[in-house]
Amino acid sequence: MAFRLLYQIGLWSISDAPTLPNCPKAKRTRKMKRCMFVDDSSVIRKVAKRILGGSDMIVIEAASGLDALEMCGADMPDIIVVDGALPDVAAVDLIRRVRAMESPIKPQILISLVELDIASIMRAKRAGAQGYLLKPFNRPQLLERFRTLKIAA
Repeated sequence: MAFRLLYQIGLWSISDAPTLPNCPKAKRTRKMKRCMFVDDSSVIRKVAKRILGGSDMIVIEAASGLDALEMCGADMPDIIVVDGALPDVAAVDLIRRVRAMESPIKPQILISLVELDIASIMRAKRAGAQGYLLKPFNRPQLLERFRTLKIAA
């Protein structure tokens, strides 16, 4: 829990793990995928973290669009799932701002929607998203969506 807090405030990154004594995360390498879930619902973030978190993926959480932008600026994740109805930043604006950031990592981005809305999906794709995810989701749905994007095995 302490590492998560240090990571969120920018004082720790995965690359620091090998230098920390008795760190359970010390075996993690940069080859692990990093997925950020941006959603104002803590339930959605926790379910996603429980499903995807494991030996090959690190799931980080952002409760708002502004938090996500700050975290992306510090350390860009490989994958970003953006809630289509964030209260502080429009999803399309968040996607555009992430795409405009200078980073060696160009993340795959999904927009997360509560209903199939073709217009929202197309706006997100024009902004730089690769696809969409309907919520609520379960384990098979989430894993299948990631497989179709060739994000996770």
